[in-house]
This record gives sequence, C-alpha cells and structure tokens, in this order.
Amino acid sequence: MPDVLPSSRPDPDQLLARVREQEARARRGKLKIFFGASAGVGKTFAMLGAARQQRQLGVDVLIGVLETHGRSETEAMREGLETLPLRSIAYRERRLEEFDLDAALARRPSLILMDELAHTNVAGSRHPKRWMDVEELLAAGIDVYSTVNVQHLETLNDVVSGITGIRVWETVPDHVFDAADEVALVDLTPDELLQRLKDGKVYLPNQAERAVRNFFRKGNLIALRELALRRTADRVDDEMQQYRREKSVSSVWQTRDSLLACVGPGDGGEKLVRTTARIASRLEVPWHAIYVETPQLQRVPERTRQHILRNLKLAEDLGAQTATLSGSSVEEVAVKYARDHNLARIVVGRNVAAGWRPWRRSFTERIGRLAGDLDIIEVAAGEPDARNRAHDEQTLAEASGTPWQSYAMAALACALAGIIGAALFPFFDLANIVMLFLLAVVLVGVRYGRGPSVLASFLSVATFDFFFVAPRISFAVTDVQYLMTFAVMLVVGLITGQLTAGYKYQAKVATRREQRVRALYEMSRDLSAALLPEQIAEIGERFISAEFGARVAFLLADENDRLSAPLLSANGLPLIDTGIAQWAFDHGEQAGRGTSTLPASPAFYLPLKAPMRLRGVLALELRNAERLLVPEQRRLLDTFASLIAIAFERVHYVDVARDSTVQMESERLRNSLLSAISHDLRTPMSVLVGLAESLQMTHPAPSSEQAEIARSLKEEALRVNGQVTNLLDMARLQAGRVTLNRQWQPIEEVAVSALRCVERSLSGHHVRLSLDVGLPLLEIDFVLMERVFCNLLENAGKYTPAGTSIDVSAEVTATTVNVRIEDNGPGIPAGKEELIFRKFERGQSEGSTCGVGLGLAICRAIIEAHGGEIHAEHGAQGGARFVFSLPRGTPPDLAAAEDNFAEEER
Repeated sequence: MPDVLPSSRPDPDQLLARVREQEARARRGKLKIFFGASAGVGKTFAMLGAARQQRQLGVDVLIGVLETHGRSETEAMREGLETLPLRSIAYRERRLEEFDLDAALARRPSLILMDELAHTNVAGSRHPKRWMDVEELLAAGIDVYSTVNVQHLETLNDVVSGITGIRVWETVPDHVFDAADEVALVDLTPDELLQRLKDGKVYLPNQAERAVRNFFRKGNLIALRELALRRTADRVDDEMQQYRREKSVSSVWQTRDSLLACVGPGDGGEKLVRTTARIASRLEVPWHAIYVETPQLQRVPERTRQHILRNLKLAEDLGAQTATLSGSSVEEVAVKYARDHNLARIVVGRNVAAGWRPWRRSFTERIGRLAGDLDIIEVAAGEPDARNRAHDEQTLAEASGTPWQSYAMAALACALAGIIGAALFPFFDLANIVMLFLLAVVLVGVRYGRGPSVLASFLSVATFDFFFVAPRISFAVTDVQYLMTFAVMLVVGLITGQLTAGYKYQAKVATRREQRVRALYEMSRDLSAALLPEQIAEIGERFISAEFGARVAFLLADENDRLSAPLLSANGLPLIDTGIAQWAFDHGEQAGRGTSTLPASPAFYLPLKAPMRLRGVLALELRNAERLLVPEQRRLLDTFASLIAIAFERVHYVDVARDSTVQMESERLRNSLLSAISHDLRTPMSVLVGLAESLQMTHPAPSSEQAEIARSLKEEALRVNGQVTNLLDMARLQAGRVTLNRQWQPIEEVAVSALRCVERSLSGHHVRLSLDVGLPLLEIDFVLMERVFCNLLENAGKYTPAGTSIDVSAEVTATTVNVRIEDNGPGIPAGKEELIFRKFERGQSEGSTCGVGLGLAICRAIIEAHGGEIHAEHGAQGGARFVFSLPRGTPPDLAAAEDNFAEEER
C-alpha cells in the first residue's frame, strides 16, 4: 500500500494489546444502533428490515422489545419474527410489563432486537436502564440491534432541550453510543417527517396535531437533523482515525478540512494564531496549534519563551487543540503531527524562514519537500518596526548560539586531550591517540551541545595534525594517507557530536515526561488509599506544591452548593477571595490569575469536576504564574484536579454508603424491637382494660372516687393500647407484611366511622364534615383507611386548643379524590412540613401532648400503599392542613350489577 510507511516497525506491546482486544471483541456480541434525529424517521422500521434480512441468511433472530406505537407499517414488518414474552412486574399496586432478561439469556438467540435503548426500566428490574440489559446481552455473546434518537444522547440532552424547550429525562451515556460496533443513520427530511405526521403514520391524529404545535416544528427538526448528522460524522471520523492508527497509514486523507498552525519564536505568532482561528471559524473546521522546541530553541531568552506560551494560550482560548513538542527538526515534527492527526493544511508565518541565513531554505520550502501532499498556507506577519526586528534578530542569534564559556571549555577539552596524548605518544600508535580526541568530542557534545562539539571536532583534527603527525609542530603532511585520517576523524567527530547532543536532548525530554507520569501514578496510588477529605487535601497539596511550587487550598462544597472554609494546609493557605472561588464553582470555569476573569487576583481558581457533580474549588497561589501557559503543565494540573475531584467524590459516596448501611441496620433493629415490644404489651394492656371495666361493674356499686379511678385507668390503658397498636402497625408496614384487603368503598362511610371512633378524643372540638356530592367509590382497605382518618383527626385534636374547629372535606378531580383535614390551631412550624412525617417526630404545642410520633408516619405508609400521596401545608385560617389524594380507578357499574343480580333472582 502506498499510504503505509514501509520502514515503520509496529510496537510489539501495541500488537499484543490489539490481539487481546480483538479476542475480547470476538467473544462479545456486536451492537448495531439505528440512529435518528427524532421519533418517526423510521428507525424501528429500518431495524426490522435489517433483522428480516439476517433471518433470510439463517440467523436466529428474536424480538426482545419492540415499540410500534400502533403504526401499521411497523406492525406488518414484525410478522414472522419470534417475539420474547415480556415479564410482569408489580409496581404500586399495578402490573407493568418489561423485558425478560433472564428468559433472553436462557433462549440465547444469535440476534435480539431491543428497541428504545434509552428506556428506563420499572423499579424491581435487574438493571435500571435498558442499555445495561443490552450490555449483559453483549457480554453473553448475543448480537443486539437497537434504536436511539439524538435527544437521548447524554452530552446532547441539554442542547436539544435548549432548542425544543422540552427536556428528555431518559438518556444513554455517550460511551455506549461510541462503543457500538455499527451505527446506521436513519435520515428523513423535515418536510417528509411532517407529512408523515399529518398522514397519521407517526402518532394518532389528536397526538400528531399536538406534537406539530410543540416538538415537531420545522425549525426544531432542522436543528435536530443537523445534530444527528454531525454526531454521526464525528463517529465516522473517530473510526477513520482508529483505522489509520491500526494500519499505520502515514499519508493525510483529506476527508474533512482541518488546520495546523505552527507557532514559532519570531515576530507574527499572534497574527498567525488569530488568522488561523478566523479561517477555521469561516470553514467551521477543527484546528490545532503546536510549538516545536528544538535543542537550539531551548536556549531562547525568557521573554521570547513567554511570548510563545502566550500565543499558545491564545490559540487554546480561540478553540484550538494545543501542544508543545520536541525534536531536532521542526519540519519533521510538524509533518508527523499533521499526519498523526490527519490535518490537511499547515499554516505558517512568512517570517518563519531564516532570512538572516539566505543559503538555507525557508520553513515553507522544507515542509513542501518533506510532505508534498499537504497544503501550506503562508500568513504575512506584517512589517515589524526596527525595535521588534532587532529583538527578533537577537532572539534568533541567541537561539542558535551558545555562550562563549561553552566554546572555551571545548577548546580546553581538546588541549587536555592533546596533553594526555603527548604523554602516551611514546607508548601507543597514532590510531589510539585519535581515540582520545574522539572521546573529547563526545564528552563536549554530551556536556555543551552541538556548537561546542563542532568546534571540538575541528580543533581535534588541527591538534592531532600539528602535534602528532610528522613533521610535528607543523600543519604540513608528508604522508598523504593522513589526509584520509583527518577527513574520517573530522566526519566521525561531527557525527558523534551531533548524535550525542541530540540524544542528550531527547533524554532530557523523556526525563520530563517520565517525571510527569510518575507524579500522576504516585498521586493516583496515594489517593486510592485516602479515606478522609483531609487526607486527600494533604496528598493533593503535596504533589501540586512539588510540581508547581505553589501554595494550595481546597474549598469543598456542601449540600447547598456553597463553598465551605478551606481545609487546613501544612504549608499555609494562599490569599483566597471567597467571592471569586464561589463564582468559579457556580459557573464551572477557571478564574483569577492568568485567566480572563478577574486576572488581578493573586490566586488561580480551578473547579474540581467529578463525574457526578462539582466537588469544590482548587485555589493556587503560584510563584511563577507563567507556568500555567505551558500546555503540558496546564494539562498536568487539570489531570491533578480531576484525580482529586474523583477522590473527593469517592470518599463522599463511601460516607453515604456507610450511613445508609447504618441507617438500614438501625431501622431493621428498631422494627424488630417495636414488633417484639408491641406483641408483649398488647396482652397486659387488654387485661388492664378488662380489669377497669370489671371494677366499674362490681356489686355493690363502687364509690364515686373508685368509679373515677376505674374510668381513668380504662382511658389510660386504651391510650397506651392505641400507641402499641401504632407501633405494631408501623413495624408490619415497613416489613411489608401487610396485605391490603381492597374493595370498592364510599370514602364518606370511612370518614363517618372514623369520627365515631375518635368521638371521645374530639369532645372539646367542633368537627365539620363537608364532602362533595357524588364522590366515586374508591378501591381501598376500609380498616387501614379508617386508621388514616383516626390518626389525622386525633393529631388535630391533640395539637389544637379546646373549642377550636376541625374541618373535613373531599373533592373530586379527573384522576384523584382529594381529602383535606384542616384545623385553626397553631399550625406547623416553617420547614417541618415533611419532617413531621418521619417516625418518632412530634410537633410542638403549648401544652403537653401524648404520643410517640408514629401517627403521621403510619398515615403516609398506608396512603402510599394505596398508590396515593399525602402532604402537610399551612391552612387558610393559620392552622395546619393535611391533604391526601387517592387514585380514582375505574369503579364497577352498580346499576348493571343490580340488574344482573335481579335477573339472577328471577
């Protein structure tokens, strides 16, 4: 193949990793996603068509889940394909059907169809998401076909909601989409889709009309189509890059426009960056900006280096992907980078050519000779003023030159080699003396670089000729064979010096990279063992201070997204502006020194972004803020911050898991204790009630004092018995051992029965019962619902003064029956509307109230078991109002039932 480097030798480690990856893929099923811009474009239809083709080829095809939405065309396509029965799952007193994963694994087809990959499974399923079911199927070696809309991709979900105004809550992580073996784009123009809507091929007529008014507007469809096309193009581009890497393709495939800006040390770098950014914006293409540091450019003055770094930072701010590379040849590194990233156009500045050395080709010419398949764009840098020109000439001279001390040391090394050679001359041949001078050249190249090594090569030849070749102390040569010796000696010296200096530079670059990688490894290792936020802060401060020479502080966020005080630091805290830190946290962007947001601040603020949420802010006070301009240093800092944020999140969820485990265990022990105590107390309480009643019925009749004692004894025993009953009911409800005896009952009868039960408790209150006429029958457990009314009424009586009124009302809505119990007492303290429904939580009243705080918790458990909701709010008269709603359902037709009964009697 002409586009493959013939001399490139593959890395054995990469080959081994590739083989292992291919083996893993061979054992895993293949995922194919039918991708579209919106519902109705034909994804399910296309999936069924592809499945039918596979079946004709003899593949075992099974429909796992298929959502046809009543579309006749789609229903016709499923005929002849085997369908897996769905599994019925109980959910809130209803039975819902979901995909049966275990049955699919037992059936083990070759190909299974799983429509709507972003679907959320019913609570009680093995996995919360359908894409997780698909992952298990793939791991079992089963191929899967599925469908996804663009609005269901996680990274595009907020973009789509901003376009359409409708937020979709069911999403698929992008890594699932990217890991798919094949993505088939199912496309349809907006006009065709709207026509399908009008024809009733997408939704029912009334639904279609509403959809056109809201989601399916033509502008929305155009935008969604563009998103789908761009996302598919990005995936195809990634696949192409992967193929190029696997096949070692060296030439650039101009499948899409892309730009590479080469930033150099000369004047015009800023204009080069801005011009490239404008071209990329006009063409709407990605672009990169690189700076290649050669051994000569390592010695540029600090002013020039900062100028280069500022240009790279500007390119990054304008949307470029930046990098600082190293190598001995700028054009070779730039061409290699362009080929590796498939960048078809290289943008250079016209003044990059070394005009002060006219015998050397310009940078553009050197790239053209090296890569004739790349387009080169020259940007005019303009005519710099004399001051800038002088500075550029000084910069180039300093970049290519070496301090005179290095040349002096090169001359001294040659002289030392000559002295040692003179001492050894009587005992060794001239060939061995030559080795001394070559050794001096190598040592000079290692220590001082290319320029001094070249000088040492020439001085070595001259010294050897002058002092050791006959006639000595003369540059004359009697034997012409020594001319060959001089030539070889000079060439070997030059080559050895150049190679030694180059390898020294490469070793220096490799050492820097190894230090960065080692720092990341050591930090990740230490963070994995940290169990407290303080330990994470200490580890992060230690590594960041060592790498960047900065004072560090960590400000963590609380549950209300407010930054707390910085964690203590052993090296002292930087000067922190909490306002800037909070701004950086709220906006998720960097701020402070070296940024465009409040750059006058002495500290740099970087948000700690974890996978789930922002965990806080990292504040740094750098001694040299210019270090953040170096792309590699900035990426290192971002990686440090990411590792620290993940560690903070891990510790947070470890605490959450521990607290949840402790709470669950506490609840279990508490319920067991309540159940045991309740059973043990009910019998003696019943005995006390019986004894009190016996005392009241003794003969002769007891005295008035004895009768009062017996009455009080009976009332207190009944009160304690009611509390024990509440304890037992709460334990049974939480243990799930209560089976609802649901029957169609009138809610007004339940309310009246409850009023009779609590008549004694509400003797000092005026109760008003106001129920709508024609309340429907509700499918409820009469006994448990009576307990709800009793607890709410007793609660109102206990927490309101005597003489106040209690109102009980009910109203009907389209789907529910809402019941309100309202008093005009002191009401509920602000902020405790939900707290009072917890177990053992009690309200506040002016007098002492009896109870253990279980009544409202039992009410909520019973109402939710019926599929309803209950909440507390402030009443219209300043008191408390408790509102619970029950689903209406579909009650039986009583008239028809009576007619049937009469017919049976006849």
